[in-house]
Amino acid sequence: MADVTDDAAQNPTPDPAVMRERYLSTPLVESELAATPMEQFADWFRQAVSRGLREPNAMVVSTATPDGRPSSRTVLLKRYDERGFVFFTNYRSRKGRELEANPRISLLFPWHSITRQIMVTGTAARTGRDETAAYFRTRPHGSQLGAWASDQSSVIGSRDEILGRYEELAARYPEGEQVPAPPEWGGIRVAPETVEFWQGHENRLHDRLRYVRAGAAWRVERLAP
Repeated sequence: MADVTDDAAQNPTPDPAVMRERYLSTPLVESELAATPMEQFADWFRQAVSRGLREPNAMVVSTATPDGRPSSRTVLLKRYDERGFVFFTNYRSRKGRELEANPRISLLFPWHSITRQIMVTGTAARTGRDETAAYFRTRPHGSQLGAWASDQSSVIGSRDEILGRYEELAARYPEGEQVPAPPEWGGIRVAPETVEFWQGHENRLHDRLRYVRAGAAWRVERLAP
């Protein structure tokens, strides 16, 4: 049996204070930005995909209660256009309930491997049921059943409890049979008010260019790193 003391000496607790990456990249300049943040997002998103970034549509979604208590989680972006960014969730989940009471929201795309981040702030609103139903039909059969089986964010007694619900649904809706979208499940569209494009540079002199909505137009401002 290995000595615990020797094992601790060989595998000391990692010190996050000494962990550093040296960022080297081409400067991000205002003259090269697209006219709108959604066009710029589309360009960076294409580049992230072409560079083989794993799950570039994964984003950290942050919400807050009306009295300012925040919460965050990783969610997958499923659609974007000039109207904003769309993801899908159970409306009775923590984020769903918080957004119903306080529609202010932020999104973060943490593309560490290519030294880029995109930060979005804006207002959330539910998509129409037609849009929800259309997307739900594209989900794998198992994911459709999972949306029904999970009352997201609620306390459950065990994993067996949710697996039991899933098996009941699988018997009711076998593979190949159409599964309706749950009434409490649907899309959230985030209409952006600011979108910041962050690109890492050496000596921590990063580029931060932020689009800010100004009526129907956008202005761009540079932020200190």
